[in-house]
Amino acid sequence: MPIWIPNAITIARLVAVPIFVLLLLAGNKEAAVWVFFAAGLSDALDGFLAKRFDAASQLGAYLDPVADKALLFAAFVTLGWLGEVPLWLVAAVVLRDIVIVGGALLYLKITQALTMEPLAVSKLNTAVQIGLAAVVLARLGLDWVAGPLEAVLIYATAATTLVSGAAYVWVWGRRYVNIEQEKGQ
Repeated sequence: MPIWIPNAITIARLVAVPIFVLLLLAGNKEAAVWVFFAAGLSDALDGFLAKRFDAASQLGAYLDPVADKALLFAAFVTLGWLGEVPLWLVAAVVLRDIVIVGGALLYLKITQALTMEPLAVSKLNTAVQIGLAAVVLARLGLDWVAGPLEAVLIYATAATTLVSGAAYVWVWGRRYVNIEQEKGQ
């Protein structure tokens, strides 16, 4: 399999982000739900194809997390704008991403090296964020009744967002201290 196929799927996911937002803002919530779910499935598909057929690429390694983050960021900001998720939660999710990206750029500037390894708590946070967005979208576009699940996911998202943001700050801070200690020896 050519390596461009998983990359094309990832790029299609990126293209789906503004379509998803426009559909949601235009009130076409059912279509927005299906675009979101299709984008989610494309994430699984491109990863499966890249691994199964040894079609992974450096471009895909960078684009895949960008596409994932773009979709989640757009979902949370748009759902917050529409009043469907609490604004304090949207602020926490956005602030965490700003801290992580800002911290990564600062770390890169200081150390001239950066390796991105997602932490386990960050993977959990992403899963919980996806779950919350999916539940809210299903409620809006498919008239699905989540019951207490939505509230549980709101607080789980808040907790994992806080913990994962703090974990990245801690890990990169420790790495920086270790580098400085090695330079001093």
